[in-house]
Amino acid sequence: MGKKRLGSPFTGLWHIVSMPGWEEDYIHDGGQVFIEFEPGGMGQFQVGLVNGNIDSLETQRDGKPAVEWSWEGMAEMDECSGRGWAILEGDELRGVIFVHGGDHSEFVATRTKKPHRTRRK
Repeated sequence: MGKKRLGSPFTGLWHIVSMPGWEEDYIHDGGQVFIEFEPGGMGQFQVGLVNGNIDSLETQRDGKPAVEWSWEGMAEMDECSGRGWAILEGDELRGVIFVHGGDHSEFVATRTKKPHRTRRK
């Protein structure tokens, strides 16, 4: 079951520019705030002290291109997992990131070409 993502509108690095309900200082505490979708459905994200590796699948929501994912990673030095989804609306990615058994937050992201070197294993 290969995931073919040629020409995917999601592939690439997205800078998270808004997360209502989270304090600005916190969301930038861990460095650049981003979500990245790689070819093949994998990726990663960083928000404050929460980061993770994602496994995504493209779909549609309300007739718009969408992506859904599960993730596992770390939150303030504790292992955690969760899920998320986003809809492509023009040049913005709008969605929600969930921490399993914990918080969730809406977000807005814009595509960026600015490289980051936060690589997780």
